[in-house]
Amino acid sequence: MSINTLSRFIGALLAIIMVIAIYFFDHTLPEMNIGWMIGIAAVSGLIAFIISPYISVVPYRWMREAAASDLMAAVIGLIVGLIISFLIDIPLANLPPIWGRILPFVGTVICGALGVALAVQRKNDITHLFQSAITARRTRERERDEEREKEREKEKTKEQEKERTSQTQPVTQILLDTSAIIDGRIADISQTGFVSGTLIVPRFILNELQRIADSADTMRRNRGRRGLEMLNRLQKDTTVPIEITDADVEDVVEVDGKLVKMARILHCPIITNDFNLNRVAELQGVKVLNINELANAVKPVLLPGEDIHIKIMQDGKELGQGVGYLDDGTMIVVEGGRQYMSSTIEVTVTRVLQTVAGRMIFAHPKLGSNGTGLSQSPKR
Repeated sequence: MSINTLSRFIGALLAIIMVIAIYFFDHTLPEMNIGWMIGIAAVSGLIAFIISPYISVVPYRWMREAAASDLMAAVIGLIVGLIISFLIDIPLANLPPIWGRILPFVGTVICGALGVALAVQRKNDITHLFQSAITARRTRERERDEEREKEREKEKTKEQEKERTSQTQPVTQILLDTSAIIDGRIADISQTGFVSGTLIVPRFILNELQRIADSADTMRRNRGRRGLEMLNRLQKDTTVPIEITDADVEDVVEVDGKLVKMARILHCPIITNDFNLNRVAELQGVKVLNINELANAVKPVLLPGEDIHIKIMQDGKELGQGVGYLDDGTMIVVEGGRQYMSSTIEVTVTRVLQTVAGRMIFAHPKLGSNGTGLSQSPKR
């Protein structure tokens, strides 16, 4: 006997037993003739005999042979079908007793079977629907991740720009030497805005200025007093802040050594006119801002062949030379200019010589159309 035949007989037997049990034990049913009961049992057994393999053996074999995707689709379809049957069973349960019990059960079976069948047949569409939802979600997550990454890159770029800005910012502290304070030109330079940052005057520099101002030597005393006046002017008139600090270097005695070591500690430059301090600081890796070098750098540049007016002030070293000076103190040596002493003449620049002491310009009187080349008559 095959498994299908066995399932048919078992199904028919269960259907007949169920009808008999309902007839004898369910007292809510109306009175029924035993003939009707036998007829209903026979019809139920026949229907069960026909459909039993299709609701037992066939689904079992299909589940054993079906792919995992088919089983997943069947489960989803069954769940959807049972939900729909639950909604349908609510009105069917209000029918008369016999129909109110049979039809909800029939509706549940039919909806469940239809749900499974439709889900298995349209599993590709269902899979595509889930894949589309998953893909859309992953796309949104990827877009959010990209936005976060862009924000991190922007923050990183801002931090790098801040670091570059902080690295390119001007020096915030500059140490002042005694010679630069006494010289006095630092006050004029600071008012032009070329000095950025805070001018720092250590207490030992101020003490040295006071010692120079209290010196018995008239020249030193005047220089010290000039330095104190320049310091007072810096505090009152300049746009650059100036600060007097009590910081000191205990293990160094000399003022220049203290200043260089403090500059190394603070990582800041020194403003000075002292040639020796300039060399010592450079040897120790300290940046020096020399006012004399600045003055030489900003002097007007004269090229050979240019004409200028100059007043002959004194004799030169060589025979017949005359010496004059520009407004910034640059020396001009005029060949054959001695005869024009105390006169203003027009000269032509012949060469420019840059020395350690500064710039020297050599010239000769310019020849005029009449061959004299003089703006004034030569001194007799």
